[in-house]
Amino acid sequence: MAIRTALPAELEFPPFRPRFPWLGRDLQTLRNSFTGSRPPVAGVETERLVFEMPDGTGDRLTGALSRPGNAKPAAGKALVVLVHGLSGCEQSAYMLESARYFLDIGHPVLRLNLRGSTPTQPHCREHYHAGRDEDLAAVLDQLVGRSELQAGLVLIGFSLGGNMALKFVAARGRDYPLCCAISVSAPIDLAAAAERFLQPRNRFYHAWILRQMKQDAIAAKDLGEREARTIRTARTIYQFDDRVVAPRNGFQGAQDYYRRCSAGQFLDDIRVPTLVIHALDDPWIPARDYLNIPWKANPYLTPLLPLSGGHVGFHDARGTWHNRAAALFIEKRGAARL
Repeated sequence: MAIRTALPAELEFPPFRPRFPWLGRDLQTLRNSFTGSRPPVAGVETERLVFEMPDGTGDRLTGALSRPGNAKPAAGKALVVLVHGLSGCEQSAYMLESARYFLDIGHPVLRLNLRGSTPTQPHCREHYHAGRDEDLAAVLDQLVGRSELQAGLVLIGFSLGGNMALKFVAARGRDYPLCCAISVSAPIDLAAAAERFLQPRNRFYHAWILRQMKQDAIAAKDLGEREARTIRTARTIYQFDDRVVAPRNGFQGAQDYYRRCSAGQFLDDIRVPTLVIHALDDPWIPARDYLNIPWKANPYLTPLLPLSGGHVGFHDARGTWHNRAAALFIEKRGAARL
């Protein structure tokens, strides 16, 4: 069962039904951690790409561009760019799983490593955040002219990368050959998500995420001892955002960062077909963040809000439901922009 606005018949998505033993929002969320890492994408041609950031920092992003088994995308298959979430990278289980799925149906796929993620740490002084969509623009600028873009581009962001992708599409979507965009479990109200992590039931999640944030931040190139001490002593995600993320990126504290970078406020500006996938039982993100959006006011938005699925979960008997929903959306809406 899912909650969504009225859709054309060709956009009726199959219902999400979790499979045993991944029942409930926490097991859906933690399934990838429980089952261990996935082997890398194999049997396809993969090219390592480096993207120079044009902001004078000398930072470089990296990515893995894979082509279907015949080394050529199927006719009319757009390049799928996958953007990871907080503390993720090209090797995150959901990134690999989505890459395999879209490669199998003929799409070339780029798994992008954001600034300061583990693969880019040797090359970066600075770090991505929820609103740093200018980095996505710099990457896409450097992809222009490649043969993989002949059929256009699909942008898919997960969790924090989903917020970044939505903000990017709202501000710059019409500037690129975007067929469509898709977000999965995006924290579109960053302040509400930070507050949600402080709830007693999320104590384990909070400690886990904060530890990952600190590890990534402390590995930054040329980090000073004073900033390293600030990173180590942050006791909550809010403190980390307030004392590390905000001053690093010119925000006046965590609240200013959240206010300026939360994608929910920019949804009205989107003018590219965009699928927004979110489970209403997500343990990290309040359901009200999505239920309070006036979806019908913008025909470019398609909300898909199943009652269950956890955070970037959606594990069912056929694999991962959000990949199939995304593929259907690409087929039906991405092929003909409004």
